Amino acid sequence: MDDEGRYRLTLTLDGRQVMRGWWAGETAARDQIPVWVRDWGVEGAVITLVDTADGTVIHRWPDEE
Repeated sequence: MDDEGRYRLTLTLDGRQVMRGWWAGETAARDQIPVWVRDWGVEGAVITLVDTADGTVIHRWPDEE
């Protein structure tokens, strides 16, 4: 688990990681997803929420098809 918090959001742009954020609670991390999508949801962007305790991807934007 990351020292900063259990739930990590990562913004990748054109395959390059450009931003990360950590939250102790899943709800708080999930609440950030629409904010990140609004601010950085451009073509080529991928926003991923991961539970760092077990590596589970909780959410990915845009949705995988």
